[in-house]
Amino acid sequence: MRGSTTQALSPTCAGLRGQLPTVSSIDTIQPVKRKHTKTLAALFAHPVSANIQWRAIEALFKDLGATVTEREGSRVGVELFGEIRVFHRPHPSPDTDKGAVASIRRWLEEHGVKP
Repeated sequence: MRGSTTQALSPTCAGLRGQLPTVSSIDTIQPVKRKHTKTLAALFAHPVSANIQWRAIEALFKDLGATVTEREGSRVGVELFGEIRVFHRPHPSPDTDKGAVASIRRWLEEHGVKP
């Protein structure tokens, strides 16, 4: 190995090597897109934010390599990190509730994704 690659990892993707499709030729993970770093920051803000739009969270999941599928009613299945989590798509407001934000934050933290 050419040395420690953990120093070259993006802080938003630390711990996800081998799970993201965007790996360059020098074995480093490319950071998520700028708009997704703003979503990550909002997800990890204290106190828990109640005005994060679901579509921004869904776009972040997709950028991390998730497969998002429609379920019954307003449910959405998210397959990421080898797991499937089911979330409720908010309606009529586009904003995700605090409980879902906290759950998503914990899930991302468990797998090393941080802002």
